[in-house]
Amino acid sequence: MPVAAPEISAEAGNFLEALQNANRAVAAAVLPSVATLDVFETRTVESSPLDGFPWFFFGRPDGNREDAPGRAREYEAEGLGSGVIIRREGNTYYLLTNHHVAGTASRIRVKLYDGREFSGTLIGGDERKDIALVSFESDDTSIAVARMGDSDLVQPGDIVFAVGSPLGYVSSLTQGVVSAVGRNGGPNGNINDFIQTDAAINQGNSGGPLVNIRGEVIGINSWIASSSGGSMGLGFSIPINNVKQAIDDFIAGGKINYGWLGVQLLQADREILESMGLENVTGALASQVFLGSPADKGGFLPGDYVTALNGEAVRSVDQLVRDVGDLRSGDTAEFTVLRGGETLTLTVRIDARDEELVADSSNLWPGFLPYELTGELRERLDLRANQKGVLVTNVMPKSPAAVMGLQSGDVVVQVNDRSVDSLTEFYAQLAGIPSGKEVWFTVLREGHELSTIRFRR
Repeated sequence: MPVAAPEISAEAGNFLEALQNANRAVAAAVLPSVATLDVFETRTVESSPLDGFPWFFFGRPDGNREDAPGRAREYEAEGLGSGVIIRREGNTYYLLTNHHVAGTASRIRVKLYDGREFSGTLIGGDERKDIALVSFESDDTSIAVARMGDSDLVQPGDIVFAVGSPLGYVSSLTQGVVSAVGRNGGPNGNINDFIQTDAAINQGNSGGPLVNIRGEVIGINSWIASSSGGSMGLGFSIPINNVKQAIDDFIAGGKINYGWLGVQLLQADREILESMGLENVTGALASQVFLGSPADKGGFLPGDYVTALNGEAVRSVDQLVRDVGDLRSGDTAEFTVLRGGETLTLTVRIDARDEELVADSSNLWPGFLPYELTGELRERLDLRANQKGVLVTNVMPKSPAAVMGLQSGDVVVQVNDRSVDSLTEFYAQLAGIPSGKEVWFTVLREGHELSTIRFRR
């Protein structure tokens, strides 16, 4: 006689059934608010001379033809992503998705869970946060709107669900746990501190929600780390708290209103920190300052090491960039900085971030990244073993350094005829030059000492 498989105990069965019912409850709560986005983008390409190959040999090409060689032609690229409905105002519904899904779309088709389709409108997109807001119109007030959670409460080990349309399989739900929080990195210089999860995320999931066991949105699925292109249990979601204010900004004006300090921040490596005596201090180095910026007006100087913002410790450059960006124009912020062994508090009135101004390095002081000379660098640059000074790297175009004639590879040995022996001393020399006074450098270049053009700070 066949042997019967052992029965699952009533206790185990009840537990598993309760777990299954909980999963079903999450799915029922979330799936109706998640949409599939068919995204279309008009692109322009330059026709290659070979594009006309079939007819080129049978007569003179017609230069007025749209596909004539050398002429620009337009085509419509199609993509797929996900979005989550997060707000309704009157007959307008708003979906949150990724910028890389819909941020440059010319046309969007929104497909709801129940199969209905609507024409979507791009309200705004932001590449730095990798989010976009899409709207559609409907007088049906029963369309589900997702509930927002608090991503600050998320911890490793939390059970989460990723929802979306991976590879076109609409309304898919996968389960996993939070593997880590506060992850930096990601594509395109994204400034989020991501939630890492092992819930399966694939192409098409982008823009869909990551939800907790209560069915609340705690993140927007953004990217995966993968050697195969598919899920390897390394998915990353934008914390929902990072974008709540951005939603209001998009609706009010179509863009995110970032705060701007006006410094170039550097996550200094160990050698730089050791040369400045800061190897055991967490923070971010303000390596350069935009002249006339809020930072400049508030007393920031190149070489200031930021350790706190409004009393909260600065753990990394990425964190400080996010926190400053979340400030509003007109806000007053207090920065704790270390300068020459002293702790200072600088009070700064924040301005709105202007991308054109940020991209213009003509007011970026000093306009290059100085680097402490090490034994290895001296040997590589064929310098004397006891050569003092700082190495010039990354001279910014049109910056004061470029105007003065500095070149990457120069070694600054004097600032206004005062010797520079170390990186700390270089920053101290700069700090001692008042606004409006002339500055010049003496540099060592190919074995010769040269003086730069003078610059009025």
